Amino acid sequence: MRFRRLMESVAIFVASVFVLTGGFSKSLGMELIKISEDQTGFVYSTSGKRFVPWGHNYASVDVLKRMEEDPERVARELMEMKQAGTTVARIHPELPRLLSGPKQTNPKGVDGLRRLIDAAERSGIYLKLTGLANYTIADRPVWYDSLSEEERWQAQAFYWETVAGICEKSPAIFAYDLVNEPASVGKPEEGWYTGRMGDVEFCQRLSLNPGKRSGDDILREWTSIMISAIRKKDTYHLITMGMLPFPNAYKAAAEKVDFVSPHLYPKTSKIDEELELLKRFDWGKPIVIGETFPLSCPAEDLREFLLKSRGTAAGWIGHWPDQSPAQLRSLKDSGKASIQNAIWLSWVELFEEIGPQMQR
Repeated sequence: MRFRRLMESVAIFVASVFVLTGGFSKSLGMELIKISEDQTGFVYSTSGKRFVPWGHNYASVDVLKRMEEDPERVARELMEMKQAGTTVARIHPELPRLLSGPKQTNPKGVDGLRRLIDAAERSGIYLKLTGLANYTIADRPVWYDSLSEEERWQAQAFYWETVAGICEKSPAIFAYDLVNEPASVGKPEEGWYTGRMGDVEFCQRLSLNPGKRSGDDILREWTSIMISAIRKKDTYHLITMGMLPFPNAYKAAAEKVDFVSPHLYPKTSKIDEELELLKRFDWGKPIVIGETFPLSCPAEDLREFLLKSRGTAAGWIGHWPDQSPAQLRSLKDSGKASIQNAIWLSWVELFEEIGPQMQR
């Protein structure tokens, strides 16, 4: 315990030093990541060694805002994640901070993304960039939601072309994650967004006027347009999509992407059912579970799910807490930890404990 806390203090100190001094040797010898020849997982492009995505969603709602206001915190937390055994961080660069119009970038947001990538290179953590984040209801730009479907898709393609142009040469990019949990079709009265939690909505609809197009047709067309936009600038980095636990809804998109990324939260005493659901996403491409967490089950059940999912899934991404592991442990030791604190700590400790097994 003393050693672990000492190492946490060292990580925080080291992060502060490289922020102030401009960092260590950039990218720490990172290699580009590609799909393995047997299509079951990932390898480093130069060495050919196996690469296992094992990590966290980070600052899902405000990553560019955080980068703008407190870059030292971002650097420190990337180092803390790395010290905990993280190989991949899933981040969500917000559309309103990157674009100020359908074909106009926001220089401040572009600079923030560049600096975020630089921080990832210095930490040695790979990034899974989830696109088109427009989660906070109060921050949504009027110009974006007033566009027609065709114009909206063009703006989304411009977003991805912009991001790919920034990221194309970075070895720290693991993959582009086209959008978080899209719904193919909605009704005009429903609006573009769904999946509300408090003052945020995490999901978007791709079409409000499908006409004679099926949901699969829309998903194929939209996915193809976004991939084409990325490939104008970046012909190498992998592409995927964040998927709700409904395999039938996303099979059409799976035809286009490089690997599959479902979001699965096991329920108490229903691990076998969740494992069967995971297998339904096996379409002959690698599977990375893009979101998981002891949200609806205790950490012990999640441990069972993660360990048994090896061989079907090739990567796993949970959620990183806003409070550091050291802070969570201090709250626990002082008897001041809330139930929420205890759940977060149970995930961090599980992540650290089974990380070597998951990556072996």
